[in-house]
Amino acid sequence: MNEQHDLSVDFNLDDIELPEASSETEAAGVVLPTINTADSQAEHQRKMALFSRIPVNLTLEVASVTLSLADLMTISNDSVIELDKMAGEPLDIKVNGILFGKAEVVVLNDKYGLRIIEFSSHDLGKITS
Repeated sequence: MNEQHDLSVDFNLDDIELPEASSETEAAGVVLPTINTADSQAEHQRKMALFSRIPVNLTLEVASVTLSLADLMTISNDSVIELDKMAGEPLDIKVNGILFGKAEVVVLNDKYGLRIIEFSSHDLGKITS
């Protein structure tokens, strides 16, 4: 008996119904679900627990450059490569490779951190794919 079973599950975030947001939170540019009853609060907590198990890769991209392979092969320890951003410009925040916002670097307890400057709203399905 050498049977293989497909254990993969298609997960569609569109199937999850979150409570509607109030107009106050929408005006601030942040959509937070409003919770009115104990039942809807329990449902919200269950869905948030599901989201807490979905790993995403958060990346802060300083800048980038496209080089030819020949140019890459000439790089040495003292090489300087000009990047495509000006000094002081906000850095790109990417979630699973998708642009999600802009940030600046801060130092928190001797570690780097991010201060969110701009937050893009993307379909969560794009981020988790």
